[in-house]
Amino acid sequence: MFDGVGVRTAGLSLRGERGWVYRDVGIEAGPGSLTAVAGQAGSGRTSLLLSLAGRMRPGSGTLAVGRYTTPRAIRRIAALGLFDGVNDLDGALSVREHVRERGPRLPRGRGRREWAADALALAGLEPDPLDRTLVRDLGRERRVRLGIALALLDRPGLLVLDDVDTGLAVDRREELWATLRDLAERGLTVVASCTESDLPLVVRLPCPDVTAVADARSGPGGDPQVTKDRKDEPPTVSGGDPKDGEEER
Repeated sequence: MFDGVGVRTAGLSLRGERGWVYRDVGIEAGPGSLTAVAGQAGSGRTSLLLSLAGRMRPGSGTLAVGRYTTPRAIRRIAALGLFDGVNDLDGALSVREHVRERGPRLPRGRGRREWAADALALAGLEPDPLDRTLVRDLGRERRVRLGIALALLDRPGLLVLDDVDTGLAVDRREELWATLRDLAERGLTVVASCTESDLPLVVRLPCPDVTAVADARSGPGGDPQVTKDRKDEPPTVSGGDPKDGEEER
């Protein structure tokens, strides 16, 4: 269903005015794989994910998403799930209105509503693109799932999402990871951040000396400004080999 792309980084690093945001990150994620980025608050995980999705420019190292290596090109095939403080949902709008806002990106005609319904279902929500429930009335899990559905409307090759385990009970967290595994099995490459993970492929970021690393918000076309510190220590990668090969788009 999805044309997933490989994600490869080597020595990927970003340094702010007061220290490293993330440092020497190496990732080998094949198409259709699910990778967790695990670290405490302030470990640079949000900034790393934004870099993988082409929304934040790294300072050094190499990054390839599919056949693309520049942020502008990567943004064409990488979509963001919900990132608090970056692409927050509007609590005063309904599910229907959020879906409609993505309308220009969807095919015209009957196929538009069908794909929107499919995206909602794949994200674990009721497949009703006309749902009038206000976002402010949704719990944390349903907001995260709506963020996934909106990202899927772009038919991406890479989906990145932040703080998967924040504010959720253990059983609901497991259900959300199951949804992400299902998307990966359907061909989509998924990278998600969390505090801890037992997934086969995990990038573990070191604990920071202080909490918080970056102001991840930026204006149109602008790069985020790093404002906080983190520990001067490279990350570790654990897990087995990702899937072989990579589809280029």
